[in-house]
Amino acid sequence: GYGATECGPIICYRDWKTFKQGSCGQAALHQEVRIDSSDPEHVPGEILTKGPNVLLGYYKNDETTKQTIDADGWFHTGDLGLMDDDGNVFIKGRSKNMLLGSNGQNIYPEEIEDKLNSLPLVNECLVIQSGDKLIGLVHPDYDEAQNLGLNAEDIKNIMEENRTQLNAVVPAYSKLSEIRIQEEEFEKTPKKSIKRFLYTE
Repeated sequence: GYGATECGPIICYRDWKTFKQGSCGQAALHQEVRIDSSDPEHVPGEILTKGPNVLLGYYKNDETTKQTIDADGWFHTGDLGLMDDDGNVFIKGRSKNMLLGSNGQNIYPEEIEDKLNSLPLVNECLVIQSGDKLIGLVHPDYDEAQNLGLNAEDIKNIMEENRTQLNAVVPAYSKLSEIRIQEEEFEKTPKKSIKRFLYTE
């Protein structure tokens, strides 16, 4: 599923028995969803939605309301995605987080992070851009490392193995040049999202 607080909170949903792999489902009941793109199936665009559960506006904040809800009543989520012919929505990432590759490619760090987070000893991670290179910042699972009797050098070697494994399954423009160990946990917002802006170069 997929949602937002402003949408009370569901936008897309699909039963686990019928959902399309990689998608977050289809528009929920009584909900409309569209992609702001000339080719929604192949070119990512902002995910827009409207329905009876969408907020009418932000309390005493007309400016934010106008920025978020357009004249036709579409709520702009700030998320980028694709939609297939069956209405399945595929989230690519946040529009404000998108990186631009050296050859003009759109890079969605969340897609890389999702894959990296599934690899050994990765507790949480962040992908940043340094010049024309992509760097993975990883806060290791130190508890697991201790249980396995691993030292700092072992962790470093495992992260290099993770980088090799990750780079084998992502496009050339999404490959990581290095993984840096983040000793402390990442600083987070009250919603437990990493404060990405603190770590960008």
